Amino acid sequence: MDRLLEESDADWWEVEALYDLCFAPGRTALSSYRLREGVTPVRGLCLVLRDEAGALAAAIRYWPARIGDRPILLLGPIAVHPTRQGEGLGALLMRESLARAAGLGWQRVLLVGDAPYYGRFGFRKLEGVEMPPPTNPDRVLGLDLVPGAWEGVRGPVERARAATD
Repeated sequence: MDRLLEESDADWWEVEALYDLCFAPGRTALSSYRLREGVTPVRGLCLVLRDEAGALAAAIRYWPARIGDRPILLLGPIAVHPTRQGEGLGALLMRESLARAAGLGWQRVLLVGDAPYYGRFGFRKLEGVEMPPPTNPDRVLGLDLVPGAWEGVRGPVERARAATD
């Protein structure tokens, strides 16, 4: 039986290795990574799934970001080990983490991804929300955790402010 756990500091490099395995080389050059640099992920929403032997099966991370003065959650990456794909682990991580995000009071979630896949979780294409280039605007998707949370939210996505900003 798989165990769902909050990611710990000790998990960091193993999760990074899973992301390296699942994504193309140079993944850290993507625009979403520029929004994560120097920003602490949101504890309680970064989750790992481990099998009964303790092997890492899947992981998801969330990062704070903002559009103007509006806080947003930036979802990603999410990855499932190639030997475990097709078992619904990604969907389990999505549903559980989004429920936790709502429970923590977050209102809106943004990701860069495929609308047909993420649409089943309620994500839709966002108009007027600008990820750093060279992001394809058709892949900028949002989810309201509170009804209407994306209404009137427009502009460039920026890194979360540090406590000292």
